Amino acid sequence: MNGGQIGNVDLVKQLNSAAVYRLIDQQGPISRIQVADVSQLAPASVTKITRQLLERGLIKEVAQQASTGGRRAISLTTETGPFHSVAIRLGRDYIQFSLYDLSGHELANHHSPFRYDKQQDLLDGLVLHTKAFINQNKNLIDQLIAIGVTLPGLVNPETGVVEYMPHTEIDNLSLGNLLRETFSVEAFVGNDIRGLALAEHYFGASRDCQDSILVSVYRGAGAGIIVNGQVFLGSNRNVGEIGHIQIEPLGDRCQCGNFGCLETVAANPAIIAHIAQRLEQGYPSSLAQVEPLTMSAICEHANQGDELAVQSLTRVGNHLGKAIAMTVNLFNPQKIIIAGEIVKSKEIIFHAIQRNIQNHSLAAFHKNLPIVESQLYTKPTIGAFAMIKRAMLNGVLLQKLLED
Repeated sequence: MNGGQIGNVDLVKQLNSAAVYRLIDQQGPISRIQVADVSQLAPASVTKITRQLLERGLIKEVAQQASTGGRRAISLTTETGPFHSVAIRLGRDYIQFSLYDLSGHELANHHSPFRYDKQQDLLDGLVLHTKAFINQNKNLIDQLIAIGVTLPGLVNPETGVVEYMPHTEIDNLSLGNLLRETFSVEAFVGNDIRGLALAEHYFGASRDCQDSILVSVYRGAGAGIIVNGQVFLGSNRNVGEIGHIQIEPLGDRCQCGNFGCLETVAANPAIIAHIAQRLEQGYPSSLAQVEPLTMSAICEHANQGDELAVQSLTRVGNHLGKAIAMTVNLFNPQKIIIAGEIVKSKEIIFHAIQRNIQNHSLAAFHKNLPIVESQLYTKPTIGAFAMIKRAMLNGVLLQKLLED
């Protein structure tokens, strides 16, 4: 019984500290009185928590001119400069690093080719590359508070355990613990697309709404769903495998073993392969002269009116629209965000998506539903940083820093 009570006391402490920090972070400069008012915490509790935050250097006092012309009010704002984190995007054949301060300002970055197909290669390489990046930038690092990693596959973000990665043999890989033990800082591990959806909510295209769906088209197709300001996760901590909705029952075999999944028609390799096949069959197109065929080139030629490119991207938009319509019916979002190189032809793609959402979802759900492009898809590591930011705002990382 006692253990439970102690746990509850710690949790209340964490939640209260997080509530105060969140208000200062998102609404600062803000006075202690306003913090107590909005958080509905007792003024004495707010005073105690703000004192701890000030002592740890996580917030600072700023003087603001009083509107009455009397004594200047003291307000609080977050201190972000000295607290640094390493954010990592682990791709299928590369690794990308960024060093961020707590405001989300990027201080350094590095990109390396990185190939691995076994768990041990992944672990050894990740530790080696991370040590090298930290050493290269040690003159920039004041206090290293966390490491964040996003990767393709199924991850339990609460435990940092990777359960599945495409093209890699994985056996319940406890990546969060490994990083914690190796670097002696907190570590957070999550799915790349869910991380990007969270980043858009904090810093990008969906800052203005609580419910959104981000759909990413890259080497595969996936979705990140934000419900009530939180990443929506199922019982196995993963939701949004939109790439494995069956679109064409007689279509190509997918790497998941089924046939005609969205990913077999609406992912960069599938789009490029489809156009290459048509060119081989003798379809006239300005793309016949392009070598190698890339998504950028396809979008560019589509924007110039090349018929094969336009038809191919419209087909992709139609398939995406049907899959997105299903998620619209399930989640009734306020906004749809599309990420990936296909947004370079957004007029063509978005028009097709919109038409299919209107045809395949409830009118009340798709009325005034904006489809917008991702603001952050060109920043590979921002999703990993978003998980670190979340851990500050929900108190998980904040509490660790206060206890240091």
